[in-house]
Amino acid sequence: MRIPLEIAFKNVEPTAAMETLVRERVDRLSRYYPGIIACRVAVEAPHRSGNADAIGYRVRVEVSIPGGELVASRDRSAVRWEEHDPYTAIRDAFKAAESQLKSRAGRRRRGRHPRQGPPHAVVARLFPEEDYGFIRTAGEREIYFHRNSVVNGQFDELSIGDEVRFEEAQGMEGPQASTIQPIGQHGRRHLS
Repeated sequence: MRIPLEIAFKNVEPTAAMETLVRERVDRLSRYYPGIIACRVAVEAPHRSGNADAIGYRVRVEVSIPGGELVASRDRSAVRWEEHDPYTAIRDAFKAAESQLKSRAGRRRRGRHPRQGPPHAVVARLFPEEDYGFIRTAGEREIYFHRNSVVNGQFDELSIGDEVRFEEAQGMEGPQASTIQPIGQHGRRHLS
C-alpha cells in the first residue's frame, strides 16, 4: 500500500485486539488485488448515546485501487445490517471487500487478453474481369484475394474503399485473403 492505513473509531472504545484484527485483514487484501493504493476503515456504534452500551456496530472498508475505489459496508435495508459484536462486523465487512477485489481482479485479468476478431482492411484494387483484387491492411500491406474468397458471392458488390474483414492464409505465391466479408453498406473508409 502506498498510503498508510487509516483506522477510525466512532462511539467505540478501540482495543488492541480490534486494531490488530483490522490490520491483519487489510494485509490479506493484497492477496486478492495487488497494487492497492490506500485503505480506510471506520468502526462505529451508530446507536450509542452518552454512557449507554452500544446496541450494534457498523464497519465501512474503503479500498483505493488504480482506476477507482471500492466500498464495503452493511446496507441499512439488509436484514442484518449491523452486528452486535464488533469483531464479527469487522470480519463481515472485510469478507465483502475481499469479494469485490476478487471480482475486480478477475475482470482485470480477462481484460489483458482481449478477444480478437478478424482483422479489417480496405479494398485497394479490383480486377472484376479477372475475378480478383487486393485489400490494404492498416499496416499498408496489400493482400491478394479471389472472387471465391468473398462471402455470399458479394464480389460484384465490392468497390474500392470498402472496408472488409478478412482471414489471411498462405497461398502458393504469398499471403492471400481466404475469406473476405464486407462490413455493411457504409463500410467505405481509408485505413492509414
